Amino acid sequence: MRFSMKQTLIAAGAAVTIGALAVGGSFAQDMKFFRIATGGTAGTYFPIGGLLANAISNPPGSRACDEGGSCGVPGLVATAIASNGSVANVNAIGSGTLESGFSQSDVAYWAQTGTGVFEGKGKVEKLRAIANLYPESIHLVAKKDSGITSVADLKGKRVSLDEPGSGTLVDARLILEAYGITEKDIEPEYLKPNQAADRMRDGAMDAFFFVGGFPAGAIVELASNTPITIVPIAGDEAKKVTTDYEFFAKNTIPAGTYDGQDGDVETLSVGAQWVTSADQPEELIYEVTKALWNDNTRKLLDAGHAKGKEITKETALNGVAIPLHPGAKKFYDEAGITASK
Repeated sequence: MRFSMKQTLIAAGAAVTIGALAVGGSFAQDMKFFRIATGGTAGTYFPIGGLLANAISNPPGSRACDEGGSCGVPGLVATAIASNGSVANVNAIGSGTLESGFSQSDVAYWAQTGTGVFEGKGKVEKLRAIANLYPESIHLVAKKDSGITSVADLKGKRVSLDEPGSGTLVDARLILEAYGITEKDIEPEYLKPNQAADRMRDGAMDAFFFVGGFPAGAIVELASNTPITIVPIAGDEAKKVTTDYEFFAKNTIPAGTYDGQDGDVETLSVGAQWVTSADQPEELIYEVTKALWNDNTRKLLDAGHAKGKEITKETALNGVAIPLHPGAKKFYDEAGITASK
């Protein structure tokens, strides 16, 4: 994914009626607004943001949760807004212009530490995590007849690492490094995944990296007319990556995800994560985190989006490599939730 700094805001999610605000004079005083910056309207971040905005909202005048009303944060009106994605979101949070947003776990780490795609651009030191949401799998796609069955087989091959400025490019380099491979050992290309897929279809590309939720449309289309292999990223080298860089987590692409994929494929993932600023009040983020993981939200997530079922309390801390917001940490400590390894 290439990141743009330009941000377009489109409101979605919870809404409040004037009638609800007129029920009592104190309601307007108690009302709090909370925005969740997502991504483009055609992506996964935007609809997931809308679900979470509805889940955590509980506008003044709403019926109580136990009476069939909202089970969100009392007095909170949350909205999901479309944006240009991870980098734009963390920058807006860092500047104090947004309350929260979604980010890939690797981008959040680079932003908070001033490394990776944030090298030389300064740190977003106050960036804090609320939760890991769902995994974005690292795909290593190879042409079936290329003879590539492991990362080690990439030596001497034509490999696309994604375009300059992308998070995928940085991730791909870290993975190659763990296997003792440099860009001098391969014939590197720096193309978007759909361009790399076109080159592979034409016989001019042996393999390419892609980071995203499965099934990925470009790979589905490629696999429908070109025999491919989803190459595992596993073993001691993968373990080294997850040990050295906490924003990576183990992941599996299930059998049958793509045409010709007969078995499960072990790989790594970066998390789609919900992040905020250390400046947000501890009690507010505690209540937001509590609302995220209540039973009512579970129903909304399960019914609302295919990725919603992957958003679980048990994986809420997986791949989180930046500090938790104190309010979120308070909730997880009370609930006894820790990251699974």
